[in-house]
Amino acid sequence: MRIAMWSGPRNLSTAMMYSFGNRADFAVMDEPFYAAYLAATGVDHPMRAEILAAQDNDPAKVAALCAQSGRPHIYMKHMPHHMLDGFPMKWAEDCVNIHLIRHPARVIASYGAKREAPSFADIGFGQQTALYDQIGGLVIDSADIRSDPEGMLRKLCDAIDLPFDPAMLSWPAGARAEDGIWASHWYGAVHKSTGFAGAEGALPMLSGDEGLLLEEALPHYDRLYNQRIR
Repeated sequence: MRIAMWSGPRNLSTAMMYSFGNRADFAVMDEPFYAAYLAATGVDHPMRAEILAAQDNDPAKVAALCAQSGRPHIYMKHMPHHMLDGFPMKWAEDCVNIHLIRHPARVIASYGAKREAPSFADIGFGQQTALYDQIGGLVIDSADIRSDPEGMLRKLCDAIDLPFDPAMLSWPAGARAEDGIWASHWYGAVHKSTGFAGAEGALPMLSGDEGLLLEEALPHYDRLYNQRIR
């Protein structure tokens, strides 16, 4: 089985990668198209030079890597906005495609703490609904996982015909060998964790440019939210 987990930034995506990576039957990949995306767009991200040096910049070569099998399964953490027009997508056709979503108010507030003035393209909601229209797949909400990790992971495993493994519920603290080189900038909180955090509090109140960004993202989130595993 090859799982492609599609998620925008500042979601539960790294914790989910650690969850599946803690199973003995899974290998994991961390955002393999990141460098190809940076090379093609020229966008300035934290640690840009290090990422370009650490990963293959050719999307065709990355796609070939994503088509390979794991041990015996592979879990790939992907971001929809990394998949630019013209990037190969055929490799995803026989993957189990899962879309991980999070309320955009939380995404925007969290992203803004790490990178100033995010744009709609940065947070990935438009690209995720477009990708869902293209390849379909299952939808799961990070809030549901945080509220009931075992219950939701069991439901997810059932939906993809994968036996649930209790090892998915916890992992050792610290960095993992599979982390992308950008982990030192983005993964501080998850490196301190040993499992899924509990339910989050009230939604952050956003105003100004962040409020306008929320208005733009919310219809995309709502559409996928209505399709989520319950």
